[in-house]
Amino acid sequence: MMAEETQATEQARVAVSAAARSARAAAPSLAAASDSAIDAALGAMAAALQDAAPAVLAANEQDMRAAEDSGLPAGVRDRLRLDEARLKAMAAQLEILAGVAQEPVSRKVRDLPDGLVLSERRRPVGVIGANFEARPNVVVDIASQLVKSRNAGVLRTGSAALRSAVALADAVIAPALAGAGLDPAAVQLIRVPGQAAAYALVREPKLIPLVILRGSGDSTRALAAEAATHGVRTLAHADGGGVLYLHSSAERAVASRLIASSLDRLGVCNRLNLLLLDERLWESWLPEITAQLADLGIRASLPPHAHPLGYEWALDPEREATVTIAPAPGPAAAAVIANEQTSGLAAGIAAADTGAAEEFLAAYAGTGAFWNATTRLLDGFKLLGVPETGINLDAVPGPRGPVTFRDLSLRQFVVMPC
Repeated sequence: MMAEETQATEQARVAVSAAARSARAAAPSLAAASDSAIDAALGAMAAALQDAAPAVLAANEQDMRAAEDSGLPAGVRDRLRLDEARLKAMAAQLEILAGVAQEPVSRKVRDLPDGLVLSERRRPVGVIGANFEARPNVVVDIASQLVKSRNAGVLRTGSAALRSAVALADAVIAPALAGAGLDPAAVQLIRVPGQAAAYALVREPKLIPLVILRGSGDSTRALAAEAATHGVRTLAHADGGGVLYLHSSAERAVASRLIASSLDRLGVCNRLNLLLLDERLWESWLPEITAQLADLGIRASLPPHAHPLGYEWALDPEREATVTIAPAPGPAAAAVIANEQTSGLAAGIAAADTGAAEEFLAAYAGTGAFWNATTRLLDGFKLLGVPETGINLDAVPGPRGPVTFRDLSLRQFVVMPC
């Protein structure tokens, strides 16, 4: 077994290194491209999704059959599945992204002494890696963000989606780049299955200085730690779980709407995970809420809990149809619970009392805060009108929240004569 593991590790290392070198050689093609060429490539991807639909769907059907045969949970299979409607939605997002105006590459900051002027320029990173869950649509989401930001990329997805990913890379992404006059080698897909390729991706600081990490908490955190030991920076999306606090001033109809809209999909990071019910409402509202959850096919986890309050049910395929319910004495206390016992992804308050809502919003320090709105809105496309590469939760300066193409550039200061 040791020999097999060593062979798999070496095979992955060679594959990632070769892909990274190809992407690096192609990166100048993107860096020097005009806005029109970049947007033409994105538009061509949208068209190719329709033209190549039979090939892509056939590959996805193979992935789906293999997933069923291997006993993957229903939630995982739903994320893996492609159909005509999902391809059309992917194409629509590409068309919207192609129409988003690029920000100026350079802007004047201020005049300096001695007849000099300071400007700030945006420059591509060069090559960006991405490791993500077995969701075929993410292949196109991330590739399009890299192209729009003029970065080459090395992508690695879960083995369950590899056939679908190959079809998208070969029949959609590469032809679209070539048709727009860009080097199709700029977006590379790792075709070696297995977790060894994910680790190889975060061990190439000279070739891949930045890696986007998405997926389940433990595996993503392990990859981020491995990247740090090799000097590779990461934008990691490891944990999620939305919080909703129902204040005593909340209207029952509003609360019901938010609960339902926050649970339209269970296998996503921004779904309702922890419901905090004001202590003054506990006895009167709890039966109605648990009944509503039951009608939605959701089990309520009630006190005393045998798990942490922030346990993320979306990462538990066997129990993903679960929401934790706990009492909270008031807005500030609810925000403290969300801050200290959840990932800090997103939290919202249902309240008619403006003062209570402002108290909650001022106290909550997470990535997204919502008042009478669902945490499902914490999404690059829903909030910003463009697809995302992931949602970064790091409590440090830099891109935080949905990461889009605008966040995938480096700042450069340029001083020159006026």
